[in-house]
Amino acid sequence: MIRVLIYLVIVALLAFGAVWLAERPGDVVITWQGERVETSVMVLMAAAAAVAVAAVLLWSIARAIVGSPDAVSRFLRNRRGVRAFQAVSNGLIAVGSGDARAARKFTTDARRIAPNEPLTLLLSAQAAQLAGNRDAAAATFQQMAERDDTKVLGLHGLFVEARRRNDPAAALFYAEEAAKQSAVPPWAGQAVLEFRCIAGDWSAALVRLERNMKSGLIDKTAYRRQRAVLLTAQALAAEDGTSPPVAGQPDAARERARELALEAVKLAPDLVPAAALAGRLLGASGEKRKATRIIEAAWRANPHPDLADAFAHLQPGDSARERLTRVESLAAKAAGDAEATIAVARAALDAKEFAAARAALVPLVEMPTRRVAALMAALELQEGDEGRGREWMARTLNARRDPAWTADGFVSDHWLPVSPVTGRLDAFEWRDPLAGVDHTGATIDAEQRALLDAPRARPPLAAPLPAAEHTDAVVPAPTTDLHAPAAGKSDGSSASAAVDESDRPDVDGDEPTRAVEPASPHDEPRPPPVIALAHVPDDPGPESGTPPEEPAVEPGSVAPPDGWSRFRARFR
Repeated sequence: MIRVLIYLVIVALLAFGAVWLAERPGDVVITWQGERVETSVMVLMAAAAAVAVAAVLLWSIARAIVGSPDAVSRFLRNRRGVRAFQAVSNGLIAVGSGDARAARKFTTDARRIAPNEPLTLLLSAQAAQLAGNRDAAAATFQQMAERDDTKVLGLHGLFVEARRRNDPAAALFYAEEAAKQSAVPPWAGQAVLEFRCIAGDWSAALVRLERNMKSGLIDKTAYRRQRAVLLTAQALAAEDGTSPPVAGQPDAARERARELALEAVKLAPDLVPAAALAGRLLGASGEKRKATRIIEAAWRANPHPDLADAFAHLQPGDSARERLTRVESLAAKAAGDAEATIAVARAALDAKEFAAARAALVPLVEMPTRRVAALMAALELQEGDEGRGREWMARTLNARRDPAWTADGFVSDHWLPVSPVTGRLDAFEWRDPLAGVDHTGATIDAEQRALLDAPRARPPLAAPLPAAEHTDAVVPAPTTDLHAPAAGKSDGSSASAAVDESDRPDVDGDEPTRAVEPASPHDEPRPPPVIALAHVPDDPGPESGTPPEEPAVEPGSVAPPDGWSRFRARFR
């Protein structure tokens, strides 16, 4: 709208000027070199306008003629740039789609059209990587690293290639070169930190972490956590180099480990290794109250066996019962947690408080882990029930796994600051190694329990029948009670048993026939009774003299009232 108004104003002004000149005619006389020219004002103005237009046209033509070489060069350059852009674009698309043949074709076109362009170099390197030509890719990245505009990109490519050929020294060199730039790339700062952690150079890793923080590569929360992990690793390394404590002679390394652990606890109070180490060192130096506060704070956040163990041994000279009392007070701060229950059970076993240990483990025996099953086995064995102890030891093999320090699929017996698989800092977590994996541990445990609780077979009868009965007797099909083999001898004796006149003999090769009771066709089949054993199933029995044998029963006779049939009748 404003443009229309401006246009109308200009037209109105021109019209007003034309009308004003038409209403005021005049003559113009020009005398030059003896010539006299007379004309009107309007004609003079028209002539001046024509001369101006002609001058402009002539100037434009002359300028175009003079600048034509540059124009032609510029046109060709733009045309080549468009073709190079299309070749690079199509090549990158081919690389992204995994078409190595097309990527190689477009790379050749891009190199011919624009050989020194950064995008052409990038396409060449990626096409070489796609084709598996690592040497060509490394050479291209090296060419990029020598240029100022593509230096960081080239160093990143060289770093990746060094990692692929498992050359940590070269990878560290390229990462450090990239980290020296004014704008530190995140990958370089993180890579240098990881390499220094893998090498165990905790002091240099802390310096690199500070630089990453100042460069804005990590936030404050991540910085505090990673610094706490590095300080804990440094404290553990210092503790490993300490000598046994001597009265009146403080160990400098132990004091250094104590200071580092306390600083780590301030940064991350819930870091279990830091809290356990600080509590252990404080307890050894007699600062029991401070150690208690640190361990309890970490325990509320993450109940862990290391914390319970450090808390139990705060006072080195305490008895097992005193340690049990201390662990019970700690477990009360995380009531209902499995780790608290296991800690109490372990302390109770050490203190020979078997009732307390059993009461603590009762809520966990329905679906026991390996630690719970092992504690139950130890409990049964210490109470003298060897059969139940072996039963729980068998269940330990198939019970589900306990939480463990896990990082990137690697399971460690103790905490580590860096993952040995990827080199990632603070990678280990206390969790089930099979978390999220559908496994049949519960089903296997249930099947094992069913096998262990199955009724044991009846002891074999050692008394042989007369030889004639082994060959002449007609053997019908065995009854339901004869499907299970004997589990062992009864009290190790070889005493014979009487049989009823309706007992059917069972012949199996040259083995003696066993006497069994008949089953009525109207009776419901029922499982054999469970007979409590006085010893474990595989116990060979007492080694004392064999009791006197009872006289064998002739076929057709009636079993005496105190025979084997009477004993089995009690369990019907």
